[in-house]
Amino acid sequence: MTDVFSSSSEAVLQRPVSVSFLRTDSHAGNLVQLYQIAETCHFITNNQFKKVALQFPDEFLPDAVRVSVEIEKETNAKTFILGDTSYGSCCVDEVAAEHVRADCIVHYGPSCLSPCRRLPLLYVFGKRPIDVQQCAAAFKELYPDCQSHVIILYDVTYSHAIGDLRTLLCEIYPNVVVSLLKTDHSCGAKLVQDSCVDSDHIESQDDRVIFKFGRQFSVKAGQSVDNYSMFYIGQEGLTLTNFMMTWNHCAFSSFNPETHTGRVESVKINKALMKRYYAIERAKDASVVGILVGTLGVANYLTIIEQLKDIIHKAGKKSYMFAMGKINVPKLANFLEIDIYVLVACPENSLLDSSEFYKPVVTPFEMELACNKHREWTGEYVTDFRDLLPGGSSHVGFPEPDQSAIGEETTDVSLITGALRTCSTTSSEIINGTSESSSLVPRNQTLTVANTNTAASFLSGRSWQGLEPKLGQTPVVKAVAGRRGIAIAYEEEGVGNKDASTPLQKS
Repeated sequence: MTDVFSSSSEAVLQRPVSVSFLRTDSHAGNLVQLYQIAETCHFITNNQFKKVALQFPDEFLPDAVRVSVEIEKETNAKTFILGDTSYGSCCVDEVAAEHVRADCIVHYGPSCLSPCRRLPLLYVFGKRPIDVQQCAAAFKELYPDCQSHVIILYDVTYSHAIGDLRTLLCEIYPNVVVSLLKTDHSCGAKLVQDSCVDSDHIESQDDRVIFKFGRQFSVKAGQSVDNYSMFYIGQEGLTLTNFMMTWNHCAFSSFNPETHTGRVESVKINKALMKRYYAIERAKDASVVGILVGTLGVANYLTIIEQLKDIIHKAGKKSYMFAMGKINVPKLANFLEIDIYVLVACPENSLLDSSEFYKPVVTPFEMELACNKHREWTGEYVTDFRDLLPGGSSHVGFPEPDQSAIGEETTDVSLITGALRTCSTTSSEIINGTSESSSLVPRNQTLTVANTNTAASFLSGRSWQGLEPKLGQTPVVKAVAGRRGIAIAYEEEGVGNKDASTPLQKS
C-alpha cells in the first residue's frame, strides 16, 4: 500500500528516470529526422499558424528546447512547450494550448488517437527502432499456417516500419490484414508517417471496415473480428491491454521490438475481466458515486458526464463530480464519503489499476452495467465511452419508469456481502421530475417534514469533522516575525533551551 499522507524524500532522490531512445542521439541532423521537423514546419507554414503549442511526454522533454529552436528558426511562428500535461500524455492537452492562445498543437510521442474538437492538430510519433526481419520471423514462428487470418496492430511509434513488414508478409499470408492509422478530428488532424499502409489494401467493396481506437482495418464479408487472431507490435502496456479487453474473444500474440522476442499472450486477460466484474458488483453496492473528470480534450466528454449523472440518479444513488487533474491515491483518500469512483478518460487511461486506492475506480461502461438493468454482462467490454452515447455502437437506453410500479421496490442480492440490496429510487420521483436534494418535501396537504441532505448527514456522523473554528474566542493580535531558516534547523532553535546538550553545527 502506498504511503498516502507522506512521501520519502530519499526515495524521490534515488528514483531512476527512464531515458528515451531519442536521447541517444545528440546530432542536430538526426534530431531533425527523428522529430520530423521538416514535415512539422511544412504543416505550420502552409496553414500560416503564428502560435504553436508543442506537447511532449516526460521522456522527450530533454529535447524539447532544441526542437522548439529548430521550428522557430524555419518558420515565423512562436512555439510554446507543454511539458506537464493535465492528464495522460497520450491525450492532446487542448486546455493548456488554449491558455497560450495557440493556433494549433503538435503532439509528440505515443498517442491514444482520441478525437479532439477544438484546435488543428499534428501527430509526430517519432521512430522507435525495430528490426523488421526479426519481426517477420517471429510472426512466421507464431503463425506457421500460411492461411491464418490475422490482424496486425501496432504501437504508433512503429508505424514507420509497417509498410516494409507488410511487404514481407502479405505475399506469404494472403489472409493477413494490416491496420491503418486514422484520425477522427473535426478541426483537422494529420499524421506524420514515412511508411504507412496503403488504404487500397484496407478497403474493399465486399469487406466490412472497422474503425476503432484510431485504427482502421477490414474483415472479409461474412466474418467477424472474433474469427481473426491479433498480432500486436510493441511493448506490454495500456495500449495492448486496451486491445485485449476490447477484443477479448480473439487470440493475441505480440512482438517486442526492444527484446526482439515474440510470444503468445496468456489468459491473464480473463483474470482482468473478473477483476473488472468485481468492481461492477462494488458499484452496485455503492450509494454515493464520485465522477472523476480524467480528460478535457476527448470529444463528447461533457455528454458522457451528463449521461452518467442521469443514470446514477435513476438508480437511486448520489453523484458528485471531481476535477483534480492527474489522479493519485492521496487525492482520492480525502473523500471518505464516496463509495466508488467512475473515471471519464480516454480508452487507454480508463483502465486504471485501483488496487492501491481506498475505493475502487470503474469505467463508464462498468457503471452503466451496475445501474442499467437492461444492459447485461455478455463478455463484451467497452473502453471508449463514446460507444455508450446515443447513436454509439454499444448504446443501451435506460428503462422508462413504469406508472403502475410507483412505490414498489426491487431487491437484489449482493455477490460481495451476500446481503439484500434495495433500489431506493421510486418511480414517482423520476416521473414527476422531483429531486431528492430539496430540503422540504410535502407529504400531504397539511404537513411538511424536513428531509436532510445525504452528504450533510454523513459529515455530521463522522467522528472527526475538522478543526474547531472557535469563532469569537480567539484574541486578535498583530502580526509578529516568525522563525527563520528551514524546518530541519531554525535559526532560533536551541537558544535558551537548557536541555540542549550540543549547539547546532553549520555545514
